[in-house]
Amino acid sequence: MKAAELRDKTPDQLREQLESLKKEAFNLRFQQATGQLEQPARIRQVRRDAARVKTILNEKAAQAAAE
Repeated sequence: MKAAELRDKTPDQLREQLESLKKEAFNLRFQQATGQLEQPARIRQVRRDAARVKTILNEKAAQAAAE
């Protein structure tokens, strides 16, 4: 997921995306604990995507506060 794609989304869409990423991260951690995880690199990718979404949300909030 690219930051440019995220900047085109509304804050509500970003919050939904963040929620789905958190659910996916939870499921991946659960799979890892039970030994069923097939793609260990996906955990890192999901964490970074969630951080990227949070960053864009903060940027949008700061921009709205400045206006």
